[in-house]
Amino acid sequence: MNGGLLFSKSHLVTRGGWLLVGSLLMGMPEVSCALDLVAAFNEAQSHDLDYLSAQSAYQAGQTKASQSSALWRPTVSASATSGRMTSTNQMQGAQFSAPGFPLTDNAAFNTSINNGNLERWALTARQPLVSGERSSQGKELDIQAQVAELDWQIARETLFLRVAQHYFEVALAQEALEVTRRQLQAAERTLDEVKSRYKLGGNPITDVHETQARLDAIRAQMMADESDLQLKQAALSDVTGIDLRNITAHLPTRGRLPAPGKTLDQWDSDVISGNPSLHKQLLGVDVVREEARRYSVWSSPSLDLVGEVAQDRLSGTGDYGAASNVMRTSLVGIQLTIPLYSGGMRSSKNSEQEHLADKALADSDRLRQQVLLETRSAWLGLSAGAQRVEALFQAMKAGDERVKATQLGHEVGDRSTLQLLDAENDAAISRLSWAQARVAVTMNWLQLEALAGKLGEDQLRKTDDMLDKTDAINSN
Repeated sequence: MNGGLLFSKSHLVTRGGWLLVGSLLMGMPEVSCALDLVAAFNEAQSHDLDYLSAQSAYQAGQTKASQSSALWRPTVSASATSGRMTSTNQMQGAQFSAPGFPLTDNAAFNTSINNGNLERWALTARQPLVSGERSSQGKELDIQAQVAELDWQIARETLFLRVAQHYFEVALAQEALEVTRRQLQAAERTLDEVKSRYKLGGNPITDVHETQARLDAIRAQMMADESDLQLKQAALSDVTGIDLRNITAHLPTRGRLPAPGKTLDQWDSDVISGNPSLHKQLLGVDVVREEARRYSVWSSPSLDLVGEVAQDRLSGTGDYGAASNVMRTSLVGIQLTIPLYSGGMRSSKNSEQEHLADKALADSDRLRQQVLLETRSAWLGLSAGAQRVEALFQAMKAGDERVKATQLGHEVGDRSTLQLLDAENDAAISRLSWAQARVAVTMNWLQLEALAGKLGEDQLRKTDDMLDKTDAINSN
């Protein structure tokens, strides 16, 4: 998660490139309602590709719990075989008795079928009773289901931040373009005035050249700002699916800015207990440990309740003439399985997983440090943000007063045209800096909530309450 909002000028794109982008976006759905953060997020849920991928992963992860339960349910299988078979049975020393025949010891019975017809079927049921391997595997699946829940929470919070990030980038790009447009209008008026005064002999020709050069520079900047705005709008459109023509974002310039509300230690405690990424990493440690237990010596034996009904029929001719043999079997019992030797595979896998568990634990400690560092950064940005916004607001008001004073001085000849344009430019930059500072504070607050695992639509609605739908940037 990124705690800051970067705002920069983008390179100009070719006219043909924008025509292509425009033609591709013509068929995108339109949103007629006013675009705010909640509306943008609602649209993003059905259009953002990363979010849709996470949604499918979450649905797949929910099956892990049922898989865990299925491990301990009975399994029933049926099999049937048909083919050719050769069989020879020889029995010596048997006791034979039959009606009308005396009891005979040491009888012999021989049957033989060569390449006869075989028909075999079997119905087998197995109920696991004791299995350390199944127990560990079931716990792994349960933990993986919890991981899927956390991944889903992370995906939602990431989408919240991504929508807010792109939304405010559009809002700032719009404001930057508006600032440049105001500068352009002021420069055009000043150029007209300078040319008029030059014709009357009140201004030197250098004032005309300087004003014209400034005007050309502003026009170039305006082209860059227009391109930058279109790129920012396209990025937001990719996330939300909203038509470029309907994307007009607003700046959070109304009301009070959010405050930390808690000390840094309290936020650290909330983050440690609620951060989904940190919880996911710790669950990853548990998964590897359960995997190690699957290959331990104590998990090797298993005890199953088994039952089977089967029949084998073999018919044909052999060394003793024609024969037809049928064997039917049925059994119910308990089967104990103890692996005696696996070539060292189980012990090697157990050792591997134990080392991986140590690695996962170290990774979780590293992630904990990183998350706490991000918490500190967001908290400091939020704590100092209000004072910075107030200072920039005062600088903005001072810039407005400077413009008035410079304009008056220019009228009486104490200030040059270039000085007037510089004052107007500085005032415009102060306005934009103030807006950027309010956006940065808002994003720090959203990230702090996300780090604690509490970011949701309630926070977006509170942010929407700060949006100035009139785009007025001249009141604190």
